[in-house]
Amino acid sequence: MGSEILASMLKRAEKRNLSVVELARTVEVLKATDGLAGAVSLYETWLKHNQDDPLLYAVLFNFGVALMDTNDLAGAADKLERSVAHNPEFIPSHINLGRVYERQGAADKAVRQWSAAVDKLSAINGGAIAHKTIALNQMARVLEGGNQDDPAEIMLRQSIEIDREQPEAIQHYIALRQRQCKWPIVSPWDRVDRETLMAGISPLSISVYTDDPIMQLATNWNYNRRDVGIPAAGVVGSHWAARERRPSEPLRIGYLSSDLREHAIGYLMAEVFGLHDRQAVEVYAYYCGPQAEQPMQERIKSSVDHWIPISHLDDATAARRIADDGIQILVDVNGYTRDGRTKLLSLRPAPIIVNWLGFPGSMASPYHHYIIADDWIVPPENEIYYSEKVVRLPCYQPNDRKRLVSPNTPSRQEAHLPEDAMVYCSFNGTHKITRFTFERWLTILDRVPGSVLWLLDSTETARGNLRAFASQRGIAPERLIFAEKKANADHLARYPLADLFLDTSPYGAHTTASDALWMGVPMLTLSGRSFASRVCGSLLNAAGMPELICVSPEEYVDRAVALGRNKATLQGYRERLLAGRDSCVLFDTPLLVGELEKLYKGMWSDLQAGTLPRPDLTNLDAYHELGCRQDYEREEIQTVKDYQAWWQEKLAQRHAFRPIAPDRRLWTETAIPAQPA
Repeated sequence: MGSEILASMLKRAEKRNLSVVELARTVEVLKATDGLAGAVSLYETWLKHNQDDPLLYAVLFNFGVALMDTNDLAGAADKLERSVAHNPEFIPSHINLGRVYERQGAADKAVRQWSAAVDKLSAINGGAIAHKTIALNQMARVLEGGNQDDPAEIMLRQSIEIDREQPEAIQHYIALRQRQCKWPIVSPWDRVDRETLMAGISPLSISVYTDDPIMQLATNWNYNRRDVGIPAAGVVGSHWAARERRPSEPLRIGYLSSDLREHAIGYLMAEVFGLHDRQAVEVYAYYCGPQAEQPMQERIKSSVDHWIPISHLDDATAARRIADDGIQILVDVNGYTRDGRTKLLSLRPAPIIVNWLGFPGSMASPYHHYIIADDWIVPPENEIYYSEKVVRLPCYQPNDRKRLVSPNTPSRQEAHLPEDAMVYCSFNGTHKITRFTFERWLTILDRVPGSVLWLLDSTETARGNLRAFASQRGIAPERLIFAEKKANADHLARYPLADLFLDTSPYGAHTTASDALWMGVPMLTLSGRSFASRVCGSLLNAAGMPELICVSPEEYVDRAVALGRNKATLQGYRERLLAGRDSCVLFDTPLLVGELEKLYKGMWSDLQAGTLPRPDLTNLDAYHELGCRQDYEREEIQTVKDYQAWWQEKLAQRHAFRPIAPDRRLWTETAIPAQPA
């Protein structure tokens, strides 16, 4: 049928008797029946015989977009360049040509196209506004990718001013300021207020921004409600293949992740899959990340029973594949992180869905039933901050005992470190450094003369901001030393040059912490209330170093100063870490995998007994509304002694104006003020 249509339409195109509207309709039919080849032939014939058509630019644009979809970037660039030449005022051609240039690696040319689009959009109408914000957002993304943070921030600020209903732009804006250590992070201006910025903050950014677990839960709920939404038709639902399991058969466990490669998660999980007892579980890995032919990924592939790439599949198709595979327990190892597939999970492709490892906090979704933690990360009294049922391992984080470490250990001189100084380090990303944390570090440097702080390198803007802040506080900026980024094996090899790792707060070290402890570098952490702030404490407990966990900012500073003045004590810690590496819980990956399988068995029993937990999302709209009004950079929430009373006061004020039904968290029946008689 497609070939007959094509033959007829080619003749009409040659005779100049095929309108642009008919051309577009025919192309869609051909793409559905014969693929793009027929559509390309028709486009080329039409263009050859209709060069004087007033809508030539639109046809060139459509042809270019079609070629973009097949990754024919050279062809797409040619058509879009011709479209721009024929009608420079047609903004979509500039925007898509910029996208093509970006994919070709010509970021400068891409930015010029988007700048041209912005310059042409002086008219005030809906289409112009949409095109302008798209162009500004595209420029910001590419500029940030090129470490040009200041101009990227300017682009985003302009975009948000034009249209404040852009959660994605606000998320990007906040994350960019965090990466630059540009404090205050949430800084309203005349056209954009605090509540607008706070309502747009992402789940990862809120975990970095404040140690307020209720606000984190509410933010994650809001993100899920707004950005994931309610799935369209096609919910999997019944799970016939999963439920038809004989008791003697292993549980089919699916791990869904974009990070099973040379990534922090890949490094942590590399050994897990091969240690699973195949009598207990059958291991499926659903990979949704970028193409990555790497040794780490090949190692993971060889250790699972089934490796299924799904990056090329839409959510409904991928969900159907998982359901058809009969997956009984699907483990979400992404959460709200890059390339995560939360919309796929909203289709409920397995009867049990688990949140583990990739995202440090509650998903606050209607379909994540369990979250895997441990006794330190989520003590029983903190379960109210999670929508999932909390289940626990001895230590929630797996580790790879076969991690590669370069044999070439550099000297302090080679790493640009002073030979005899006290070297504090923190190799967390700069986006995790809050003003409160950095001020504590500067206090430590001030009280330990001659000491230096060794940080992982970042952008020029971030380095400049940190050095300027230190100088304003009376600390010589040269006492901040930035370590250039290296391959993981080389990075691990230089850890022992440091004397003490200082953790960030409230989002502490995760993979970075276990790397430091594996290399024998003691760490000091400040555990708060939220998941991300307690991970490092969990790892220190599991490594046999609970005395390095602090519970107040004052204790953290005083302990760091005392250790900085006593290298003999630090050497003792180093020796204990190295001596206990083969016996401590932190690096006992077989123990973790065995306990993980017990959790899976318990989850399946819950399902069979009809006691599968139901996520609790009660009142999260009210918590989110109140949290968005708070200035978390004026008062550090970790210093609030009575956290529950702090929240209950705000809830009571809201309740007096607009009543709130009781929940199981902070607004319980006993917390609600009695009505006056």
